[in-house]
Amino acid sequence: MVGIGMVGSGFIADTYADALQDVRNAELVAAYSRTARRAADFAAKWGPGPALYDDIAALCADPAVDLVVIALPNEVHLEATAIAAAAGKAIVCTKPLARTAAEAAQMLRIVTEAGVWHGYAESAVFSPNIAKAHQMVRAGAIGQLLTMRAREAHSGPHAPHFWDAETAGGGALLDMGCHTIESARHLFGKDNPITEVFAWGATMAHADKTTGEDTAVALLKFAGGQLATVESSWIEKGGMQLRHELVGSAGRLVTDTSSTPVWGFIENPAGYLVEKADAETGWVFPVPEEARAYGFSQEMRHFADCFARGVAPEETFEDGYVVNQILDACYASMKSGTWEPVPANPVPAS
Repeated sequence: MVGIGMVGSGFIADTYADALQDVRNAELVAAYSRTARRAADFAAKWGPGPALYDDIAALCADPAVDLVVIALPNEVHLEATAIAAAAGKAIVCTKPLARTAAEAAQMLRIVTEAGVWHGYAESAVFSPNIAKAHQMVRAGAIGQLLTMRAREAHSGPHAPHFWDAETAGGGALLDMGCHTIESARHLFGKDNPITEVFAWGATMAHADKTTGEDTAVALLKFAGGQLATVESSWIEKGGMQLRHELVGSAGRLVTDTSSTPVWGFIENPAGYLVEKADAETGWVFPVPEEARAYGFSQEMRHFADCFARGVAPEETFEDGYVVNQILDACYASMKSGTWEPVPANPVPAS
């Protein structure tokens, strides 16, 4: 069994703990939160019996912990990575890896120099619909992939720290565009790098909550000449929207996680329906087994299996660093109003 130490106790930590229920060779053995009470509440929900900590270093010193999962706000990723790496622990970090490429470079250097195993928890590429589309693209089902349009949208983040753009590092594009940027890299092939970007962003509906953009669009140009359009929005009511449209020389594919097998009109609340549903009655579109539908179960199973076999996972800190480089270029484009280059060398110098 791979002993998992969960660093965090909020929404994403809950999602990862739920996902771990589907991983037969991993077990939640330790949980950290800033307060002992929150750690205890988390453990009571996802136990039985993980050790409780209100200090990250103490959790990382626990010999039962093999792999530390960082499920914390963006501004704490670097610090938590340094602590876990110093303890010699394997690390999985939630998305985005960091707030900037410079910060991501520090994290990548830390795990590389410590020689610890590392994974980047980008769930989008593990979701069943994207995985199937990727399989079909690789099999040549739609010929050469030429363009992609991807949209991730909802009405805004759960946690207040995401609204603080200065602390979090950005707005909707950083929060959600990291998903669709990495799915684009995954589908077009990581050997076909994104070379330049053009982006627009604005605060359209939440100026009372954030100074960051709540709406953004980015164009990603690949070395092979292909184009991806990614849209990120915190202004869309009615639950999560996750859609990819792939156009190839011999066909097209569409994935849409927001189209669910259960939907209807209800007058009385039925409890939790879907992430960011915004309403409990009326027309509803609940998502069964969200942890599986969005790829969290699959990614945690992949990480546990790769760690147990001693091999690198499909998504590592290097992938997270490249995504942060692309995001930095997008934010530069928002300011300049022009196409901005993405650095050609994805690996930071030691």
